Amino acid sequence: MAELKIYAGDGKEVGTQPVSEKLLSVHVSLTSIHRAVVAENANNRQGTQKTKTRSEVRGGGRKPYKQKKTGNARQGTIRAPHYAHGGMALALTPRDYEKKVNKKERRAAILASLGAQMQAGNVQIVDKILFALPRTKDAVALLTALGLENQKRVLVILPSHDENTYKSFRNLPNVEVRTAPTKDAEVKANPFSARDLLVAKKIVVAQEALAKIEEVWAK
Repeated sequence: MAELKIYAGDGKEVGTQPVSEKLLSVHVSLTSIHRAVVAENANNRQGTQKTKTRSEVRGGGRKPYKQKKTGNARQGTIRAPHYAHGGMALALTPRDYEKKVNKKERRAAILASLGAQMQAGNVQIVDKILFALPRTKDAVALLTALGLENQKRVLVILPSHDENTYKSFRNLPNVEVRTAPTKDAEVKANPFSARDLLVAKKIVVAQEALAKIEEVWAK
């Protein structure tokens, strides 16, 4: 069983955390990981785009001029696509972009991505990530203590949603905050995805959040 170092909020090492071999030994094909990421991106799309066709634009109920003897091309309406204020050709309509991925395959892709980051040494465990007040200064101090103040992409994983902690990291453009998976639906739960893990350069995990990951996903 592998072990990772545990750090306090001031950056000092306070112990070690054993990591389940099941978490580190998950191997899936790159195709499965790609399919999971594509589905995550697609399912985040709203699909509410809408433009009007020539039949939906107001006006244009009569011919703009007679058919013959004007020297112009024949026209039936001023709401045709080539007119200003006309309808759109091949107009966009609302659609559902949802893609379905088998739950086991999606979980395996997430765990494989997390395990790869752990083996690469990009995961740091903190005993507790919790701020009493929503202050960006406290979030910067934590990242500085861990040596991550100049990292471009940092993923912070909390055991559950905490408003003060979330707001403390919210103003940092290089930090994304996610929560650990849970068996029950939680208010404002935002669990991390395979894409979050793959694009992150460094990952900061609360000790309690890692325990949740092993309990729910790495059984």
